[in-house]
Amino acid sequence: MSHNTFGHLFRVTSFGESHGPAIGGVIDGCPPNIAFRLEDMQGALDKRRPGQSRFTTQRREPDEVKILSGVLPGEDGLFITTGTPIAFLIENVDQRSKDYSEIAASYRPGHADYAYDVKYGIRDYRGGGRSSARETAIRVAAGAIARKVLPEVTVRGALVRMGEIAIDRGKWDWDEIDRNPFFCPDAEAAAKMEPYLDGIRKAGSSVGAVIEVVAEGVPPGLGAPIYGKLDSDLAAALMSINAVKGVEIGEGFEAATLTGEANADEMRMGNDGRPIFLANHAGGILGGISTGQPVVARFAVKPTSSILNPRRTVTRYGEDAEIVTKGRHDPCVGIRAVPVGEAMVACVLADHLLRQRGQVGEPVAWPFSR
Repeated sequence: MSHNTFGHLFRVTSFGESHGPAIGGVIDGCPPNIAFRLEDMQGALDKRRPGQSRFTTQRREPDEVKILSGVLPGEDGLFITTGTPIAFLIENVDQRSKDYSEIAASYRPGHADYAYDVKYGIRDYRGGGRSSARETAIRVAAGAIARKVLPEVTVRGALVRMGEIAIDRGKWDWDEIDRNPFFCPDAEAAAKMEPYLDGIRKAGSSVGAVIEVVAEGVPPGLGAPIYGKLDSDLAAALMSINAVKGVEIGEGFEAATLTGEANADEMRMGNDGRPIFLANHAGGILGGISTGQPVVARFAVKPTSSILNPRRTVTRYGEDAEIVTKGRHDPCVGIRAVPVGEAMVACVLADHLLRQRGQVGEPVAWPFSR
């Protein structure tokens, strides 16, 4: 199986399976002399870690990360990157492969089971192997390093819709995402989500979600026209997350409902000699290049395919069958996708920052100062 690496200059390769002994990754292209603590990676992983509430899978994985290469120890627990590949490992400690023995020959509807089997002629039925969301822990760990490449950029994500319940954007509070188990920025919406998801979980079903990621402090000039667009790389990175079925930048599909006047991000000169945008319908990207406004991306996550309710399917032997997936699964995988989305945005921005340095240098020059 190929294509396990993403990025151009800031490159991340992941390896391992959901029910293997470990998963891990290699970050190649990280600049030298960047300081970070192990707690930076571990803290990011803890946000994604399963089993932290009744609304996520009860698989008990501490997700303790071990760094194997690419750093030197500094003072006060710091690691200093050397510019060589940063390899890290996360052991799997709570696999229950027997939960999947009954579906070894059957395909879960909506899952990657059939597609993997028809392509490779073999699939790892134990939790889905590489198609399992377990792989996303590697992205989160890599994202923690990417943030250190972007010290002036803040990347934050929030769950803005769960099934039928959407947030009120007028009640958006970033501090609220740490006060509820859904990473939801609207306290009232989060309160509605609890009984809603409880009902879905107890019914043995699942539901989808929409996550929004906002990157503030992104310098203007990142990205390139045509085939190196910042938004196309963001879309590809977010779409690569397990269970993601749609990505929007800025207004996204809602832009189709607007007029040219309404969609235009009008501009005025600020007192500092730099332009001020009066709106951000473009999501901080025009022509594939960042404008200096917040970069805004949203992605839709489908319902978890592993559910307790019987579904019609077929076996790899060509037989009609009915399938029930036992084991521990997220009733809304979108919850733990929030830190994954943050990580992917951070990795893409770090990659584009290094590409910008390589092509035109830094800092980015405002046209009015030339």
